[in-house]
Amino acid sequence: MLDPETTPLSRHSRYTIPLPLVPNKANFPYALSVLPETLATQWDSPSFRPYRDAFPASHRTSPSAFSSHVHDLMAQDVKIPYLKALQGHLWQHGYATGALRCPLFPDVHPSLLRWHAAGIPILIYSSGSVPAQKLLFQYTDSSPGADLRPLISAYFDTVNAGPKTARESYELIARTRGEPVDGWLFLSDNLREVDAAREAGMQSYVVVREGNAELSEEEKRGHTLVSSFEGLMVGV
Repeated sequence: MLDPETTPLSRHSRYTIPLPLVPNKANFPYALSVLPETLATQWDSPSFRPYRDAFPASHRTSPSAFSSHVHDLMAQDVKIPYLKALQGHLWQHGYATGALRCPLFPDVHPSLLRWHAAGIPILIYSSGSVPAQKLLFQYTDSSPGADLRPLISAYFDTVNAGPKTARESYELIARTRGEPVDGWLFLSDNLREVDAAREAGMQSYVVVREGNAELSEEEKRGHTLVSSFEGLMVGV
């Protein structure tokens, strides 16, 4: 599973892996920067209405109330499905015009290519919506072949799988793929996600990347740490 904020899952035989890929979060300020114009020009449009109406009624009484709620949620880093869906919608124009590109750590693209060439399915599991995940992988800053969607087998988010810190979410993903849960390997930079996957019976490693919150010695104990996908062997 892969979270484009981020974590991927790849499965080979009895193994599945989520991988943090993205070194910054430039998309979030972009979403806020285009929100005023979007609300001014699309508030009642058929294309925007589904995103608007997914918000609680008390926060969509007016564009200003809506905008205030969005700012509050993003300031608190709330990962709620209706916000994630809106962010994906706002990012779409940025990607299409070239204003946004998904930056990848240098080892990510070669590793995904290597696993894909070996016949290892790669799955994404993110708190971001599935449409937003697909945008990230379609418009990367990697080359050649910046569109990495052909390498991805499936996408999961908190709507079709559940919360990333809940054991049941990982059990559900394994069932969806028709694989026993004890045959999966999960990689994430979030200790709570790693622990939830382990509770579900998955093998799970902590990915340590530049820009992540530093782990204490106590947090490191009892976990396998991975700093790059370059030498990571999957399915062996």
